[in-house]
Amino acid sequence: MLPFEILAQDNNARAGKLFTPHGAIQTPSFIPVGTLGAVKSLSSDDLHRIGIQAIIANTYHLHLQPGEELIEEMGGLHRFMNWERPLISDSGGFQIFSLGVAKKHGVGKIASIFPNKNNSVRLNSNKTQPLIKVEEDSVEFISYLDGSKHRFTPERVIEIEKRLGADIILVLDECTSPLHDYAYTMEAMNRTHRWALRALNQFHKSTSQGQALLGIVQGGAYRDLREQSAVFIRDQGFDGFAIGGSLGKSKEDMHRVLEWTVPLLSQDKPRHLLGIGEIEDIFEVVKRGIDLFDCVFPTKMAHTGTLLTRKAKRFRMHIINSCFKDDPYPIENNCNCYTCSHYSRAYLRHLFLNKEPFAITLAAIHNLCFLESLMHQIRDAIKKGQLSELTKHWLTST
Repeated sequence: MLPFEILAQDNNARAGKLFTPHGAIQTPSFIPVGTLGAVKSLSSDDLHRIGIQAIIANTYHLHLQPGEELIEEMGGLHRFMNWERPLISDSGGFQIFSLGVAKKHGVGKIASIFPNKNNSVRLNSNKTQPLIKVEEDSVEFISYLDGSKHRFTPERVIEIEKRLGADIILVLDECTSPLHDYAYTMEAMNRTHRWALRALNQFHKSTSQGQALLGIVQGGAYRDLREQSAVFIRDQGFDGFAIGGSLGKSKEDMHRVLEWTVPLLSQDKPRHLLGIGEIEDIFEVVKRGIDLFDCVFPTKMAHTGTLLTRKAKRFRMHIINSCFKDDPYPIENNCNCYTCSHYSRAYLRHLFLNKEPFAITLAAIHNLCFLESLMHQIRDAIKKGQLSELTKHWLTST
């Protein structure tokens, strides 16, 4: 069970509260990625101070290292990583893409997922052999750590996730590429549906310890497939829904996918959009009815010295630029995060130029605080019926 209370609506946007065994999540909410049980460069205490409500970890990576057996012996993932708030576990479906067709198609794992948007995606000309093999029964992974083979079935993934002990777990799905054609996208969608039924059956076989299970809608950027998938997943009795896979070749395609999909999902259950988190995208997905979304964007940007700010193009400040050499001001004057309260732009630039690890921590703290502050504003705006005004204020001021 995953109790979900909708507190207010502004057109299709919803402000709500999602209840889990480890506390409530105020929605809409941005969920930072903690692939291996840690949000890169930050401690659980850092995340608490920032106000992060939940984290999403990755079943595939945790299975490889340190293994679900050890995590279970250590009291589960919450205790293992000293995180007392809600946890979500992704199933490994994205790795079917990133370790499989992404290598075959030459699409970079961390590159933009929209290949034809202003040529912003750099297709990787150094195509390599996939590290996975998809079959009807399962997926075989070749470990990127040591070359060992690991077989994931829908049932085994559920059992791994139960041992990890996350509050919200996802079924195994096949995440397709924006370069897949209609025929293969349909084949993968139907396989995802069959896997979803197997996962759901396994989930109900044993005690779930309060865990909730999300089904995943696939279908690429094809309207009929997305609609078929949304109806199929909706009708199986999942506790909520995730929307995954290819969202098309442009952000406009993503908007259309959501407009086709979201209205067909049960209104009283939460919706999680996988892998989206840039500022402009947050407004677009929230206004189309998305409640949760996760992305590596803010922490990945932190590692490159890119800081989120209202006063820069696309909200991005590149702190290593020479103009910040003697800049005494914080990243943002009105930001109350630890970084802005204690350090100048000049100091941050100095740390990055000298490759001090502390630089990444300070940048990640600010970036996540920036997003958490934005989510507070969005939730308040929905409750007041003012999301459209807030969107214009943000997106026309840069």
